Amino acid sequence: MDITPHTQWCGIIGNPVEHSLSPAIHNAAFQKMGLDLVYLAFRVEALGDALKGIRALGNARGFSVTIPHKVAAIPFLDEVEPTAKHIGAINTIVAEEGKLKGYNTDASGALRALKEGGALLDGHRVLILGSGGAARAIAFALSTGTGLAGLTILGIEEAERQKLVKDLRDKTGVPVEDGPLTLDMLRNWVPHVRTLIHCTPVGMSPKVDESCVPANLFRPELTVMDIVYNPRETKLL
Repeated sequence: MDITPHTQWCGIIGNPVEHSLSPAIHNAAFQKMGLDLVYLAFRVEALGDALKGIRALGNARGFSVTIPHKVAAIPFLDEVEPTAKHIGAINTIVAEEGKLKGYNTDASGALRALKEGGALLDGHRVLILGSGGAARAIAFALSTGTGLAGLTILGIEEAERQKLVKDLRDKTGVPVEDGPLTLDMLRNWVPHVRTLIHCTPVGMSPKVDESCVPANLFRPELTVMDIVYNPRETKLL
């Protein structure tokens, strides 16, 4: 791959990003398609400063947004597309002519994967572990794109979790229950759902031996989705 003054660049912004496979995936695709683009990983703590800098760089093209910036990035953008605005979280930023526009593809991607995987959604309750940006997107996708009987959200961050629950109730009307992500709550809820979606960083590389859910809570008819993709097969799965 030749990088020149004309090369446009993309990247992923988050904290941490050391686990991300996005640079390898995107750069392989760019090279295969003959595109003069490069994709980098940026560990970002000062989010506002980073986005201000991106806006000023003429050869910046677009960025993936990951933990913990999917919600926090929105106030720094010039525009947010309607779906992402409704959800209250983004995972993609397009940079064009000094303007930054946010999108959310987490929602549609997760819903498509669940349906293609045969998850029983209509008329059933779904359990989501986590309450961050990805959990928010998936919860909204399920609440508006299926006939769920209800959602249960278990998360560690109480204020974040309760804000998500309030937004879901106000915007979708789907019955939502919530509580802390503890062993007792898992024992209470896992037996009563047909689909469990894990949306926390637990089990992500390099801490690959961790899992939120004890193995003895699983049963054959339970569908499990883990949004952690490095390693490819997590301890949870």
